[in-house]
Amino acid sequence: MKATTTFLSLALVSFLAASAADAASIRVKCEQRGTRSSTVSVDGKDLTPGAYTAMVTSGSNSASSGLMDTVGDEVEFDFSSKANDIAAGAVEIPKNFIQGGSVTAKILSGDFTVVSDTVSCRVR
Repeated sequence: MKATTTFLSLALVSFLAASAADAASIRVKCEQRGTRSSTVSVDGKDLTPGAYTAMVTSGSNSASSGLMDTVGDEVEFDFSSKANDIAAGAVEIPKNFIQGGSVTAKILSGDFTVVSDTVSCRVR
């Protein structure tokens, strides 16, 4: 009986460690160039294959992407006020989108937040 309990305990610890290693992650980068432009990049990794959206918030400003399919287990979203970035597929945001020097980004599956993070933005 004791050997069975020890085995089950070790199996549970191994399962939890493997689950943590496979947890979804997010990388958020943002930059504000004075009153000239705002850009935000949201990259998700270790996601279950499927379609996701991203939402970025800064102060009272908020923007959402359309659905993006994963490539492998990754998905990328770009938000920008720069015309060239928008033409290349970035979601358009206002030049003054970034407020208070930080952005919160979420990757969503339907209404469920899969992963999120708040970061300080680079200011130039």
